[in-house]
Formats: sequence, C-alpha cells, structure tokens
Amino acid sequence: MFNHVTHVIFDMDGLLLNTEDLYTEAFQNICSEYGKEYTWSIKMHCMGQKPDAAAKYTIDQLNIPLTTEQWKEKLGKQLNVVFSRSKLLPGAKKLVSHLKSKGIPIAICSGSSKAAFVAKTSHHSEFFSQFDPIVLCGDDPEVKHGKPHPDAYNVTNSRFTSPPNPKKVLVFEDAPNGVIAGVEAGMQVVMVPDHRVPNTLKQKATVTLKSLEDFKPEAFGLPAYDE
Repeated sequence: MFNHVTHVIFDMDGLLLNTEDLYTEAFQNICSEYGKEYTWSIKMHCMGQKPDAAAKYTIDQLNIPLTTEQWKEKLGKQLNVVFSRSKLLPGAKKLVSHLKSKGIPIAICSGSSKAAFVAKTSHHSEFFSQFDPIVLCGDDPEVKHGKPHPDAYNVTNSRFTSPPNPKKVLVFEDAPNGVIAGVEAGMQVVMVPDHRVPNTLKQKATVTLKSLEDFKPEAFGLPAYDE
C-alpha cells in the first residue's frame, strides 16, 4: 500500500512530547496579561512555525501591545519551569527504541530553538541521544523558512550520514503545517493529530493515526516489532 522507506524523521512537539499542551499554557499566560484568549484556531496556525512567526501571528491576531522580541522575552522566562513537565507521549519510546535497535537512521526536525529544546529534553537525554541529526529550525541558519515550507525537512534529510532519496523517508507529524512541509519535500507522512484538528486538514497525510502506538512499521517496509 505504501512505498518502502529506509529513513525516518520525527517532529517533536505534540508528537514525541506533550509540549504542544505546555506551549498552549505558556502562550495563554502571556495572553492573559492582556485579557486575551489563545484560541485553538490561532494555535493551529502557529504549530510548526519558527518562534518569531508564531509570536508575530499571535500578537497580530489578538492585537497584543508587544513586539515580537518582547513576546519572546516573556516566553523565555517561562521555558524552564513549564517545559520541566514535558513527558513522552504514548508509543514514542517503543517506536523510537525499536527503529534504533534495527539500525534505521532516525532524525528530529523541530521548530524549537536550541534553548527551548534543552528545556524540553534535559530530563529525557537518553531518549533523545538516539537521534542523529537533530535539526532545530527555530534558530538553524540553514532553515530559511519554517513549516509549512519544505526547508525544514530538506535540510534534515541532507544531514543524514548518507542522505536518501526523499521518497525513502517517512515523516511523523502532528500538525497540519508539518504535514504539508513533509509532503512538499517529497516524503510520505504519518500524521498523529490532536483530536481537534478537522478532517479537512488531515487529507494531505499519507496515513492518519490516533496514536504512535497504532503504527505498524512493516506497512512501510520497516522491521516489524519483535513478538
């Protein structure tokens, strides 16, 4: 049914970690100072974007009297506290450990900045040590445009030790912007969306799952889980 793949790239926030929920909390903390609500429709537009773009969009949509830099400063002050509560989502550890044990090259392609990545992952260091490369689009100079532009996945693919044809790469994403980025990069995309994402924004995905626990590696020619 699907093309067989040799390499796998994972998004991080909302896919491997519960950090999309934590971002919502942090953004709402700022919005609340100005009597505003960080709505799901605004959040969905921001998911996967570079930090500056997400900040500017939120400020503009809610007419908040802050510059992008002021917003980022307020957000930065919350990072260590809020992201210290990050947890691996169901199925993440099993799938990643399985692929690693079978010698499948696996990468991270995240919209995070380096500082945010450290705050989210410092207490999951063993888990994240399994990935190479780890591309942090938030402040990676080679990634000129955030998701939904394909830059992020093109750059990540180029940093594998032996970069494959994009058709041989499988992307895991939770956000519509990320799905579009992966598809535009010529890759197949497994989407594990938030239950609030409308069906119209799931259509570009190769396959949609409720959880990483539901993924069958052999469907894409990857080694099956050991019995």
